Amino acid sequence: MKDLVRLRTSLKEEIETALNSQIKMEAEASAKYLAMASWCERNGYLKSAEYLYKQSDEERGHMLKIFHYVASVGGTAVSPEVPSPQLEWGTFQSVFETALQSEINVTHAINKLVTKCRNAEDYATENFLQWFVKEQIEEEANARRALELFDVIGEDGTGRFTIDKEIGKIGSTEE
Repeated sequence: MKDLVRLRTSLKEEIETALNSQIKMEAEASAKYLAMASWCERNGYLKSAEYLYKQSDEERGHMLKIFHYVASVGGTAVSPEVPSPQLEWGTFQSVFETALQSEINVTHAINKLVTKCRNAEDYATENFLQWFVKEQIEEEANARRALELFDVIGEDGTGRFTIDKEIGKIGSTEE
């Protein structure tokens, strides 16, 4: 039966497995951003919370984009089980350090996936993944910018209030 299923798709099993791993990683990133948004909202950083809720939605959108791709080429997209994310951070800044590290990890995973596709001569999937390669440039830049604000503005006095306000503008036309 398994061989018959494989005949319905040009997607190699190793690529399908790797894509399903990326689906899980994107789902985990969405959950992580949701937890960070909740922490910010509980701690009065409302603009940062809004920004992080949007990031969570974006990561879920990335997950669905890959999910639909796998299904559309005849593969089996697997709905991932997502472990509970971290819920507490020691500082406002550490939330954004976590966000940047998460984006860097996703970039590395996408790059490895592209390499795997290239090595498997799966040029259609490699082409599909180029959107994610480009997207990660923006995602990392936004996460880096949020973290830079802590150095540029500083947290003393009204610093955290100003940082929160500025993070809310990242990725918008107001920037």
